[in-house]
Amino acid sequence: MRVELEGKKHIEKDKNYVFVANHFSYLDIAMMGLVPGDVVFIGKSSIRKIPLFGYYFRKLHIAVNRTSPRSRGEVLVRAKKSIDQGSSLVIFPEGGITTTNPPHMNRFKDGAFSLAIDKQIPIIPVTLSFNHLILPDDGRFLFNLRSAKMVFHKPILTEGKTSKDVASLRETCFEIIQQQLWEDNTVLSPDNQSLNTL
Repeated sequence: MRVELEGKKHIEKDKNYVFVANHFSYLDIAMMGLVPGDVVFIGKSSIRKIPLFGYYFRKLHIAVNRTSPRSRGEVLVRAKKSIDQGSSLVIFPEGGITTTNPPHMNRFKDGAFSLAIDKQIPIIPVTLSFNHLILPDDGRFLFNLRSAKMVFHKPILTEGKTSKDVASLRETCFEIIQQQLWEDNTVLSPDNQSLNTL
């Protein structure tokens, strides 16, 4: 499958980041494997049950049981340790494949942004433009052959930011990714009077 990569120049070698991406398809997990450098994923523990993806995730990355406060606390400790050891993090801040109307995202959760502020490392928003068309989340696991697109946006710095800035940072990242999704899928913002079809 051909993947069009944009903005890779924004990623500096040997620098830590928190990469946050939209999540509409199980293909997103594999696609984020194209992120350069040493990267650790944080995702739902249920991913471990998925054929192929689950084995890869279970062996290399950090799984969280979102219903367990203890699990969330342990994940935070492991994530901070990974950053201290030089790794970047990949997080899907929607908290899973939750939207029923891609390319429209659901609201982001705070975790990725709190973590980036706590460790004072930049966030890179990532748009996965067409994965919902290539491998829809419809339970059939059938591929529709077409090119994929992945956009690395400019890093958003967190130096000097505090917990009071989490909401602003979260909304900034959301708007950057959502705007790219609308642009690539020729869908206009809900603020506009009409929507183009895919």
